[in-house]
Amino acid sequence: MVARPTVVIVDDHELFRAGVRAELEQLVDVRGAAGTVEKAVAAIVDQKPDVVLLDVHMPGGGGVEVIRQVAERRPAQRFLALSVSDAAEDVIAIIRAGARGYVTKSISGSELAEAIERVRDGDAVFSPRLAGFVLDAFHGEITEGEVDPELDQLTPREREVLRLIARGYLYKEIAARLSISPKTVEAHVGAVLRKLQLSTRHELSRWAVERRLVD
Repeated sequence: MVARPTVVIVDDHELFRAGVRAELEQLVDVRGAAGTVEKAVAAIVDQKPDVVLLDVHMPGGGGVEVIRQVAERRPAQRFLALSVSDAAEDVIAIIRAGARGYVTKSISGSELAEAIERVRDGDAVFSPRLAGFVLDAFHGEITEGEVDPELDQLTPREREVLRLIARGYLYKEIAARLSISPKTVEAHVGAVLRKLQLSTRHELSRWAVERRLVD
């Protein structure tokens, strides 16, 4: 028999986490649950699950930030996004960050367990109407010439911070606009500088202007 997939559940709503765990416990091996980015990263690194069931919208950068931090320590970790949102921008952002699939919270427990197994086995899984968003974004509407390899390595949140830095906002102003802490902003800026191999905010601003990222 094939072993049940091991799972860590990440969602900032405690009642929802408990409900999903109750639905799944007879179908998969739930190794843990977390409600913040920091606790999620710690649980994933500690438990090393086959699949992380990941909420998209959470304080501190959401699912994208969880993926970013985990990727530094477990680059092969597989994520399945589970969200109430079926907005194209949410789907595309989390898939670009590295998730292997995206399903909405209207899914049944048995369907969710099947989706987890498929992601564990290497498949990409989407709720039916969401697959079109991904196909359009990655194969249809965006041509090869429109892809900037340097920009594409940044997460959606890092791009937001980059644009605001380029517009002259201070860390505390960016923190207020994005509902994150100034320290988190500083961490994002550091990550952007490292990825783009730049040294200062001035170089970062010039880089963004050259690529017409600033309105």
